[in-house]
Amino acid sequence: MSLLKNVGTIGGLTMVSRIAGMAREMIFSRVLGASDVTDAWFQAFIIPNVFRRLFAEGAFSAAFVPMFSKRLHKPEEEGGGMEAARSFSADVLSVFLPVLIALVALLELAMPAVIWVLADKPVDPQNFDMAVDFARIMFPYILLVSLVTLFTGMLNSVSRFAPGASFPIILNAVLIAALLIGERFIATGATVEQVAYGIAWAVTGGGVIQLLWLYYWVRVEGFEVKMRLPRLTPEVKRLGIIALPAAIGGGAYQINTLVQLYFLNQLESGSVSYMNYADRLNQLPLGIIGIALSTAILPTLSKFVGSENREGADRIQSDAIELSMLLTIPAAVALAICATPFVTMIFQGGRFDIADAEVTGSVLAALVMGLPAYVLVKVLVPNFYARADTRTPVYAAFISLGVFVAFNMAFLQRYGVIGVAFASVIGAWINVCYLYVVMRLRDHYRLPLALLLRVGRQLVAAAAMGAALFYTRDLLEGFYAAGLFERLFALAGLVLCAAVVYFGVAYLIGAVDKQRLLSFTKKKAD
Repeated sequence: MSLLKNVGTIGGLTMVSRIAGMAREMIFSRVLGASDVTDAWFQAFIIPNVFRRLFAEGAFSAAFVPMFSKRLHKPEEEGGGMEAARSFSADVLSVFLPVLIALVALLELAMPAVIWVLADKPVDPQNFDMAVDFARIMFPYILLVSLVTLFTGMLNSVSRFAPGASFPIILNAVLIAALLIGERFIATGATVEQVAYGIAWAVTGGGVIQLLWLYYWVRVEGFEVKMRLPRLTPEVKRLGIIALPAAIGGGAYQINTLVQLYFLNQLESGSVSYMNYADRLNQLPLGIIGIALSTAILPTLSKFVGSENREGADRIQSDAIELSMLLTIPAAVALAICATPFVTMIFQGGRFDIADAEVTGSVLAALVMGLPAYVLVKVLVPNFYARADTRTPVYAAFISLGVFVAFNMAFLQRYGVIGVAFASVIGAWINVCYLYVVMRLRDHYRLPLALLLRVGRQLVAAAAMGAALFYTRDLLEGFYAAGLFERLFALAGLVLCAAVVYFGVAYLIGAVDKQRLLSFTKKKAD
């Protein structure tokens, strides 16, 4: 396995998506800022996205893709082939679509109760009605993106990956266009609230365009999308049986998102927005490093575990931990020390002022203390999946959720939105500790002393980098809220300083071994 190459490929594709999302948030902050309106908008946007991640892109995708692919590639004489795959997808669609329509209709009717539960405090009637309106406008997006996921799975089964990989860019492009148009309307007298309504409609409109894009490619590949009366065939039932545990497993993480939203709604205006902007920066290294590594190591871990190759499995797990910490520790330190400068350079402007940037920077500085933990969870969980153990990560996630709730109750009134960030950090580290203790007790994996020593050296190199950034940050202070080129100059200066000092010191003290890095790029022997 060429670990570094695979991580670079997957991480590079993830980076494109994250950068597009970052551009969207940059424009959003300037056009709409941080207020009751943006809090209501982000809250409404979170609700369909929670259901999307839980059902469409999570449980359903994990169950549908292998079953569809198996039918497509099985010989026709054994009941497979294109026609069998088409029939299976039609059966799934005949049941899946009515369920989605019923879910959307139910939530549309119950949306005032959903918003009321998430708020759980006296809410200005106008703000409450606005939040309900936003959620009702955007919630149909789950139906559209669920069908997009179905079509993406069909295309991936014939190795047509580009359409499915590109559809998130469509939504970002539509929202950016809506924001830019909205800014022009504000300049002619429109209110922020009116523009926010338009951007909410753009979410659903973007979903329609995404669906049409995937439908076009499905037809290009020769798949016919036919509607028929619902048929609960044995295979459709099996799909539901497989998808249900996956939905329960992903439920803890999505419940955590809604619980966080509940606590943020107890705080002052703008708290939901501050957390959203801070988490966007926190998610950038998490997506590029954590998700890429977890995707890259699972197939090889599964192969080694299946062949009872303990040495190979341990080596892959150690390589993943070492590489993840080599990249994540400096990212966390840099984001913590330069949190407010980064937020100011990226988000500050228009209706997002310096005071908003300072609060968001404080939230980011707290949130990134858990960044290594978030990445380690992504790196450790494949060790359980490789052993067909989906329960342990679920237990860990729910324990982490319980800790998150407990510390929120303790921190919320004293520390506000920063307390919510700290509670998330503590929950993430508890998750990591639980996963590793279980691995040790079951003798699945033990951290080698040599790996611990290298991670210790990485911490030393990160400390040296932090000291250099602390000094450089103050030197560049006048550029952070200046023009575009001044901000880019300051951003490049901080990134260059961090990279040179960290990797230079890491190389000198043995935290990064050239031969070790080269071994990541070589194909591992069985």
